[in-house]
Amino acid sequence: MAIPKTIRLEFVTPVRQLATEDVDEVQLPGEDGFFGVLPGHAPLAEVVPDRVSVLAPVAESAEEIDRARAESAKRRAEERLQKAVPEVDFERARMALIRSIGRLDASKYARSRR
Repeated sequence: MAIPKTIRLEFVTPVRQLATEDVDEVQLPGEDGFFGVLPGHAPLAEVVPDRVSVLAPVAESAEEIDRARAESAKRRAEERLQKAVPEVDFERARMALIRSIGRLDASKYARSRR
């Protein structure tokens, strides 16, 4: 069997399939850092030789991102992280910051590809 030249990347939530695209490589987070998946990769969870399915509890496409809302969430998270008071849930604020930065980056990347 010939090794495929591309691998299909799917983003799937419990509600819908968000996106599908043929790509050359996929970088995924693992326990010991990121690992690459190339066409022909040995089966691993939702990685098969010609397809990778990223299963996420929630997801949104770049076009669905409200940039103003993401900017506001980023500012709120940064303000919470700057406060050194016990009532601030540091980990929750850190994750909110990471999500907002990810949304803004995805939106910026999608706009640059148009």
